[in-house]
Amino acid sequence: MNPLFLDSCSFMQGLQYNRCNMGLLSVPVFALSFYVLLSSATLAAAHGHIPTTLEGPFKPRTVPLDQSFRGHAIDLPDSDPRVQRTVRDFEPEQISVSLSSTHDSVWISWITGDYQIGDNIKPLNPSATASVVLYGRSIFPLTHQATGYSLVYNQLYPFEGLKNYTSGVIHHVRLTGLKPNTTYFYQCGDPSIPAMSDIYHFRTMPASGPKSFPGKIAIVGDLGLTYNTTSTVDHLISNNPDLILLVGDATYANLYLTNGTGADCYKCAFPQTPIHETYQPRWDYWGRYMQPLISRIPIMVVEGNHEIEQQAQNQTFAAYSSRFAFPSKESGSPSTFYYSFNAGGIHFVMLGAYISYNKSGDQYKWLERDLANVDREVTPWLVATWHPPWYNTYKAHYREAECMRVAMEELLYKYGVDMVFNGHVHAYERSNRVYNYTLDPCGPVHITVGDGGNREKMAITHADEPGNCPDPSTTPDEFMGGFCAFNFTSGPAAGKFCWDRQPDYSAYRESSFGHGILEVKNETHALWTWHRNQDLYSSAGDQIYIVRQQERCPVKPKGAINVLVA
Repeated sequence: MNPLFLDSCSFMQGLQYNRCNMGLLSVPVFALSFYVLLSSATLAAAHGHIPTTLEGPFKPRTVPLDQSFRGHAIDLPDSDPRVQRTVRDFEPEQISVSLSSTHDSVWISWITGDYQIGDNIKPLNPSATASVVLYGRSIFPLTHQATGYSLVYNQLYPFEGLKNYTSGVIHHVRLTGLKPNTTYFYQCGDPSIPAMSDIYHFRTMPASGPKSFPGKIAIVGDLGLTYNTTSTVDHLISNNPDLILLVGDATYANLYLTNGTGADCYKCAFPQTPIHETYQPRWDYWGRYMQPLISRIPIMVVEGNHEIEQQAQNQTFAAYSSRFAFPSKESGSPSTFYYSFNAGGIHFVMLGAYISYNKSGDQYKWLERDLANVDREVTPWLVATWHPPWYNTYKAHYREAECMRVAMEELLYKYGVDMVFNGHVHAYERSNRVYNYTLDPCGPVHITVGDGGNREKMAITHADEPGNCPDPSTTPDEFMGGFCAFNFTSGPAAGKFCWDRQPDYSAYRESSFGHGILEVKNETHALWTWHRNQDLYSSAGDQIYIVRQQERCPVKPKGAINVLVA
């Protein structure tokens, strides 16, 4: 164990906000003098040695863009067999599994009937087809039955020449009373027609407990449906994950006009459109392509900016909110945009960046209640996920989510969030432990994995490079509200909007497509591995053990919302 971290609390006393005394923020955000920066590259170079966060903070490292591998950020065409409809009539397709809030329940989702697109379209009747899942612990017989609900959604554009869309019938069925860490077989559809799917299987999560964890959790963002996407998914499958987290931006259907014409940059290619159009069939293509994976591996999603999809009467997020099942009700959330769930001894909070996150709003109040009810004796690990990163050193989306950070970071810090996963920036970046732009051994590790392979290609420039610092007025996102990204007031970037070198809180960054795998080993150690698409399946582009220091970083006990821990 590194003595720098053993003594970090005593060094930090009187210098800055830290969980040694749970005091109030009162010092410069770049108080770094008590740290010795170590090179992650040097540590990792030792034979067989995987560095730990106890050995950090690490000297910032940038891996240059590999110009020989730019990938194929070109969308799969609708003629690709992997995205075409292969079922008949009301047979199920686009089948997926997602978790409920606890191990004993999952959601099964699918679509029956085909979508319609055009001027005069009539929605399908959701009640015309039953929502039934037959399931059991052996293929035959499937001894249990569950029913659920169904819906259709519309994407409407009240402008001449634009095509409207209505979905097939979307079904969601919740299975309950399941045993932990157990394989179940299932078949979905309407047995009365009959129109039933093939038999699939999934495995439930381990029961919550301090020594109970899923084997591997795949984490990916900004996936899209390109040839790069297929490489990412192939690599992901090779890691045999038990759970998939998609941290926003699934299909990029909003890079298209309603007639199916697409572009790498919507605003660049279609500057005169009366509304930001979408081509909703891309959602169906994505569901078909992903079905072989997510019909057996549970997938949990959080909304990204490409899911906003404006339409008539200012409606947004119709496809996202309709197509996925969320454990919102089970986790006490009134919204599909934020919820929580357990996966063994890990508690995940999934947050919405494109709805209200201020301290007087519903999301913040729900988050505070949810965190207060986490029992770290049962779920020692606490992981948070949302789409746009707070700690991002690329020019793309630089400090775009600053208002959300200002509103929520202190709350997440007080409750001892261990890791944060984001997408949005189309590259990879891992931070040192950080809080309020200050290196802090009790802060979470922030990891950006927006490198899933989408059509908009990779982010390759950094805000700290000469001439790349963006104008502050250009950084806010219209759907995130407000302007909070002011110049830094102290430290190496005092008086500036950007650093003039890679910031100390940024440990590693690289512009490559890929995905990550999280393996929680025990109550204190979790192995994080990032895989590049261009590497062999077993190769690691970045790897580190994230270590919890519960004795040095005490957190609020369960149920203590307003009481600070000394």
